[in-house]
Amino acid sequence: MATKIVMPRLSLTMKEGTVVQWFKKEGEVVQKGEPLVEVLSEKVTYDVEAPESGVLRRILASEGSDVPVDQVIGIVATADEPITEVELSAPPAPGLKIEEVSAPLSKPDEIGDRIPASPAAKRLAKELGVDLRQVKGTGPEGRIVEDDVRRFAEQTALTPKVRETVPLTGIRRTTADRLTLSARTAPHSTIVMEVDMINAARFRQETQFSYTEMLIKAVAKALLDHRLLNATLEDNQIKVFEDVNVGVAVTTESGLVVPVVRNADKKSLGEISSVLKELVEKARQGKLTREDVTAGTFTITNLGMYDVDVFFPIINPPETAILGVGRVVEKPVAVNGQLAIKPLMQLSLTYDHRIVDGAPAAKFLQTVKQVLETNSFKDN
Repeated sequence: MATKIVMPRLSLTMKEGTVVQWFKKEGEVVQKGEPLVEVLSEKVTYDVEAPESGVLRRILASEGSDVPVDQVIGIVATADEPITEVELSAPPAPGLKIEEVSAPLSKPDEIGDRIPASPAAKRLAKELGVDLRQVKGTGPEGRIVEDDVRRFAEQTALTPKVRETVPLTGIRRTTADRLTLSARTAPHSTIVMEVDMINAARFRQETQFSYTEMLIKAVAKALLDHRLLNATLEDNQIKVFEDVNVGVAVTTESGLVVPVVRNADKKSLGEISSVLKELVEKARQGKLTREDVTAGTFTITNLGMYDVDVFFPIINPPETAILGVGRVVEKPVAVNGQLAIKPLMQLSLTYDHRIVDGAPAAKFLQTVKQVLETNSFKDN
């Protein structure tokens, strides 16, 4: 019996995935459990294994195409088994390359001869290099006249030229969909607080721990005292998470990914450092697994390395809040009536106002500030 290969649902929020590459070609023999196709979703790649042994009879989704979850992307069957019925229930996915059977495109002059246009319009189009197929005619029965060509040429000249077109697919498409959902459904509010990083800076020089690693520990400790920031809103119920899983936004060549440091509240700073380094390396190599990027309960995003002081990040759904981290920069400050130079950092907390009000959010950020200023992140 023919077996359908479908786009898997890798998370509750997943709506579609991208076919990255097929490991087999049509007509090749496959073994049950053998990696058959690589798909991309929720910012991770996943190998779909052959459910049965046989022959890859049909590839219904080409590489690079976006396919809804549960839609058929391929068919495995015996070499001589009829698959007509299966084909009818598996429409080609968007982006599938279908072999054309029509005649080759005609030359521009031949196309112009078939398009209803006046001789003057055709002559002017040829002089200006205008494709008559793109011109809307205003003459009788939609006939293109000379003014139509001239008007189109003027409008085109005022339009910025496109250098290249980049498809919105894969990780970039997933990021766009999730952030659009967040901005549309969650009322965002942001508060900003300045942190004195002099003690943290000294500790960093002495130990080589990064500010991001310290922040993960500081946030994890603060979430234990401010549980509403470690929650989600589902079916008109606020569900507070038991686990404290801190995600960290990482920029890769393919786009933004958020690997998760699980149970960060139970890990020492050294353990957090080790886990984070491994996750960042996997992210840059494109080897993050589904487990690496799921189950986050809070996210940290740091743009300090790009000389950013303050920014207002968008919440990573279905979480309640996200912490934006600016650069550490030395500034003059007044200390006990005296002028001093201190390394300062701006933290911006964006939170879902349906779940958290301003005061509880401010108290959470105060706790993060206190942990960083007193180096309390050193405690397990």
